[in-house]
Amino acid sequence: MQLPLWRLTKKLGVQAKVEAATPHELVFMLLRGASTKLGEAKVALRKLDIASKGESASKAIAIIDYLRASLEPGADRQFSERLSDLYAYMGRRVLEANAQNDEQGFVEVQSLLKEVEEGWSAIPMEYRG
Repeated sequence: MQLPLWRLTKKLGVQAKVEAATPHELVFMLLRGASTKLGEAKVALRKLDIASKGESASKAIAIIDYLRASLEPGADRQFSERLSDLYAYMGRRVLEANAQNDEQGFVEVQSLLKEVEEGWSAIPMEYRG
């Protein structure tokens, strides 16, 4: 199956951004991507489009799981463990929200992702990879 030109162009644009991104920027993109998928899940829930809600929630969980798996302890093992626990909580919360059609669960995780994103954005340039 061939992709429509607009979708192919979008896909190539995203691929180019990913290939040119630093590790710091990649994490930022993943945080944004998970939040976007949760926004899509909320819209689908409101429209009673259960299939789309489940697909978006599953993609958000996959992104969060990837963020968790890619953590490196670095200089602060305790911080990495706490962030891993937070990501695990987020994944469970999205799973529960999806199963229970609970929009507030999606909102909660979006809020947590925003907090992590704000902290990530505050890292000084000299410490970014």
